[in-house]
Amino acid sequence: MFTLLRIAIGWHFLYEGLVKLADPAWSAAGYLQNAQGPLAGAFKSIAANPAALQAVDAANMWGLTLVGAALVLGAFTRLAAVGGMLLLALYYAAYPPFFAAQAGAVEGHYLFVNKNLVELLALAAVAVTPKGLLLGLDPLAAALWRRQRQAAPERRPEAPRPGSPTDRELAKAVNPDPLGRRAVLANLIGLPALGALVLAFLRKLGWRSREAETLAAHLAGKTPAQPKVDAVTSATIKSFQFPALADLKGQVPHAKLGKLDLSRVILGGNHIGGWAHARDLIYVDALVKQYHHKWKVFETFSLAEKCGVNAFLTNPVLCEIIKEYWDRGLGKIQFISDCGGSDLVTMAKKSVDFGAAACYVHGGMADAMAARKQFDQIGKVLDAIRAQGVPAGIGGHKLATVKGCVEAGLKPDFWMKTLHHHRYWSGRDGKDECDNLWCDKPDETIAFMRERPEPWIAFKTLAAGAIRPADAFRYALKNGADFLCVGMYDFQIVGDINIALEALAESQQRERPWRA
Repeated sequence: MFTLLRIAIGWHFLYEGLVKLADPAWSAAGYLQNAQGPLAGAFKSIAANPAALQAVDAANMWGLTLVGAALVLGAFTRLAAVGGMLLLALYYAAYPPFFAAQAGAVEGHYLFVNKNLVELLALAAVAVTPKGLLLGLDPLAAALWRRQRQAAPERRPEAPRPGSPTDRELAKAVNPDPLGRRAVLANLIGLPALGALVLAFLRKLGWRSREAETLAAHLAGKTPAQPKVDAVTSATIKSFQFPALADLKGQVPHAKLGKLDLSRVILGGNHIGGWAHARDLIYVDALVKQYHHKWKVFETFSLAEKCGVNAFLTNPVLCEIIKEYWDRGLGKIQFISDCGGSDLVTMAKKSVDFGAAACYVHGGMADAMAARKQFDQIGKVLDAIRAQGVPAGIGGHKLATVKGCVEAGLKPDFWMKTLHHHRYWSGRDGKDECDNLWCDKPDETIAFMRERPEPWIAFKTLAAGAIRPADAFRYALKNGADFLCVGMYDFQIVGDINIALEALAESQQRERPWRA
């Protein structure tokens, strides 16, 4: 029974470890950040320290995996049991089932005793069980060691009495040879369990044997040697095909914004920060925020960099996640800040302190200040940004904002101005805005910006997803934009970059000169 108990606990540990190792986005950060009890502060401090969190993540994944494998196989059983008890003690300490209510969703109700404690006590029982009562690799290893250390002394066989077994036969009946065939097979009981676990784990990940693939190909009427994937499976019938990195047609070209080297396509950050501009779909902001957990953001950054995109434009609220991406050595994508927040000057300083390569006056806030004729305030923010030693820009959704700044004598290092046409069904041209229009006068914007000597980063070119990239990119680039700021999900990046490369090639000759 103790052997079965040991294998069952090992199965649980090993599966938990394999799942975490197979998921590149897994991290204990959320678990640690929500820790409770007397040691909550220590756990939360680990989550706040990228180096410590990385070490804890690795220790957790590999600890579970190695302890689980050892328990299943019965190898180093006592050491594995003690290691498992230590892990369970830490899990118990992070969320002790005391009198306070447990945070988040829980699957049961506990008071002092929970599953972690029960499993810990079960491992304690395994750890103190005599080796002779546990089947596994440990008894086999011990028997081999004894055989090498000393040879059994030769004994004169007893003369058998009629109808009675010899002493050797009696000894074998009481204590069978640990290296005998039956004993070896019994002590290898963990191997089938380990094989079953690995097979089940692979099947859960979507793996199919060659035989299963061949059968599926036959049933689908295809050639088994080269089964063809016709669709991406999902929870719905509708399917999509997304380009992979191998389909990339080239790297995004770069240009100079002052001394700053900047890719012609800049990764936008609204959807990563949770601003979807989904018209009247009120749940979408939360949906896109949930999709973009930390590791998905890192994955998106990394993929963008592989396509030649070297800048990410967003709000200072994402400063820390960008810095962590750099600190982990995952990439070098640059950060352009919109300085949005309660105070533009404070946010500009914070952004530069976190490594921003450029800053600009937030478009919505610039629109509001321009409507109140507070151009002197916009000028003060420009001066504060320049004092930080980075390029300073002015953003705006309204053409009146740009015109007012020009008339007030403001000269930013670049403009962040929306540009998109109104030829989409929710455009509602000429009617009240309902989170559906971001470039109020596109034709007049194109005409006015044509005369501006400063570089122009065009944003909202897709009208928050209402215009197809092939149409939007060509429209913006042919009509004067020097850079495109585009919000892209990870699965869209390669396809959008391929479209942008074509649009850039077609837009080299245009009416507005390239200003960067």
